[in-house]
Amino acid sequence: MHNKIKKVGLAAVQTAGDYAAKKYFVFKRSEAMFKQRKEIVTKVDLGSEKIIITAIKKNFPNANILSEESGEQNGDSGYLWVIDPIDGTTNFTIHNPLWAVSVGVFYNNEPIAGFIYAPVIKEMFTAYSGKGAFLNNKKIRISDAIKQKTIHTFCHGGRDIDISLAVDYYAKQKRSGLDCRQFGSASVDLAYVAAGRTESVVIPGAHSWDVAAGVLLVREAGGIVTDFSGKDWNLKSENIIGANKIVFKEILKNVKAITINNIQTDDVK
Repeated sequence: MHNKIKKVGLAAVQTAGDYAAKKYFVFKRSEAMFKQRKEIVTKVDLGSEKIIITAIKKNFPNANILSEESGEQNGDSGYLWVIDPIDGTTNFTIHNPLWAVSVGVFYNNEPIAGFIYAPVIKEMFTAYSGKGAFLNNKKIRISDAIKQKTIHTFCHGGRDIDISLAVDYYAKQKRSGLDCRQFGSASVDLAYVAAGRTESVVIPGAHSWDVAAGVLLVREAGGIVTDFSGKDWNLKSENIIGANKIVFKEILKNVKAITINNIQTDDVK
C-alpha cells in the first residue's frame, strides 16, 4: 500500500505542479478571485486540485480527502489525503516562484507521506514515515546553525489574532537581533527548515492543508514540530512551530510569551 501511495502521490503532485507552472508564466493578476477574509483563489488552484483528486480517487476510491478549495470528501478507509493545490497563491499571482503543490497522507491521523513540489524552482520535497526526508531524491537534514547565524521565517492565518501574533513574533525576533523573514508559503517554509536552509518557522492560524506535508518533512529530517503549547502537532492544531533542535526551546519560549501577551490584551479590551 505504501509503495503505491508513494507512486501515486509523486505522480499527482508532479502533474499538478507542472500544469500550474505552465499557467504561472502567462497568468494575469487580474484573473485572481476573492474568497473569504480577502483570501484569493485562481482557476489554476482549482485545476491543480482536480488533477490530484482525480488521481487519488482512481487509485484509492475509499480514501478520505481534505482539500483547501473543495473541502472534505469522506471515504471509509483509515487513509486521509490532505491537499493544498497551490500553497502560496498570492506569490503565484505576482510571479514570485516561491509557491508549491502540497499533499500529505495520513493513516489513522498519523502522517505517513508528504509531497511538496515547487515546480518553478524545480524542487520536489518528499518524506516517508521512518524513511527520511528528501529533496530531489537526495536525503536532507535540519541545520545545526548556532544562534548568531540562524534564519527564521513566519506566516499566518487570516484571523485578527493570527495577524497580531505574527506581527508580535516578527518584532520580538528582530529586536533580538535575529533574521526573520516571510516567504509567503507555509509548505515552502517547512520544507526549507527540513532542508537546513532556515532554522525555524512559526505559523499562527495554520490550516492543516498548509502544513500537512511539511510536518512529516521536518520530523523525518530530524526537526521538531509542535503547536504553540509545545505539544506535538496534530490535524486539529491551529498553530505550528517547526524548528531544528538547537533553536526550538527559545522559539517556543518566545511564542508562549507573545501568546500570553495577546490573550491579556484581548481581556483588557
